[in-house]
Amino acid sequence: MEDQTPCSKFCVVFSKMKPYVLMVALQFGSAGMYIISMATLNHGMSRFVLIVYRNAVAALTMAPFALLLERKIRPKLTIPIFLKIMALGFLEPILDQNLAYLGMQYTSASFTSAIMNAVPAVTFVMATILRLEHIKIKERRSQAKILGTLLTFSGALLMTLYKGPVIDLIWSHKTSHHVSHSSADTHWITGTLLILVGCFAWSAFYILQSITIKTYPAELSLSTLICLMGAIQSAAVGLLAERHPGAWAVGWDSRLLAPVYTGIVSSGIAYYLQGLVMKTRGPVFVTAFNPLCMVVVAALGTLILAEQLHLGSVIGAIIIAVGLYSVTWGKSKDQFGPTPSTTEEKNDAYELPVTSTEGSKLVIEANNYDEQARKTNFQVKK
Repeated sequence: MEDQTPCSKFCVVFSKMKPYVLMVALQFGSAGMYIISMATLNHGMSRFVLIVYRNAVAALTMAPFALLLERKIRPKLTIPIFLKIMALGFLEPILDQNLAYLGMQYTSASFTSAIMNAVPAVTFVMATILRLEHIKIKERRSQAKILGTLLTFSGALLMTLYKGPVIDLIWSHKTSHHVSHSSADTHWITGTLLILVGCFAWSAFYILQSITIKTYPAELSLSTLICLMGAIQSAAVGLLAERHPGAWAVGWDSRLLAPVYTGIVSSGIAYYLQGLVMKTRGPVFVTAFNPLCMVVVAALGTLILAEQLHLGSVIGAIIIAVGLYSVTWGKSKDQFGPTPSTTEEKNDAYELPVTSTEGSKLVIEANNYDEQARKTNFQVKK
């Protein structure tokens, strides 16, 4: 370890920071999705059509990479795995995207991204119930995750219930006279409920994706199949909802930009990066970065969409940032902390954090058995 070159040290540091860098980059990409989608929906594009094109573009973009890069490691697509992929295509592309877009039309882009910060709290609870997350109240890392989740949800709730005075930014004076009350104010409660249901669907998607990736460890292929199933299922819904051919027309404007951007960045690349990070860090770590997207959307929304920034949004963003740090700190202690010692935790087939880069828990258990055997003067055969 002492003879490591600067290059090897950099590689070690980068490997530890890689999940954080990927998740931060993903949130900036997701922020662009909110802004572009809101602008496109405001120009009259159907949300059903947008969802079909979004997932179709994602599937077409990811398919060549999946076929070439994972042709030797792609496992067999069994019926149970296929059913899970069908469920994933229903939870996120159908439920979450439809409800989020509709709720965003009733409210605003920044409001939608803020409410979506309930996802880490919902995911944490669901993962705990399904025993994907193990909590020990007396441990500081568990306390940090619980406190961080509560802070994250509280910050998002504060942004919802308390607006406060409008904060005048440099560009807000130039655009504030264009802002008018819309029908979104009338449907504010309905939009909030729709977005919250979307949060539960998104959390369920994270949980099921973390389970599926264990039995189908080909991230690109899994992402492609999820987008393909999402496109097929959303096309069936879209053909029933939008029967006029003109609704499916696109041009060289936002009606083309939105499906391409959201399909490549928010669906294809997002699914791949989430699956990649979930293999070692779990679904709670991934969703813990969602509040960062809200901060970026709030800033871009005031600049591009002429949305007003309120004091409650700023205070809520600060609380969410503290909660984000607390959750990620607790997850980092899971990654490098001691291995669970109870039989119940060792036998959990879907335990998410790994404790050794050389193999699975079987290696750790064998080492523990060797140590016990030496204490009792037994020879362990290998």
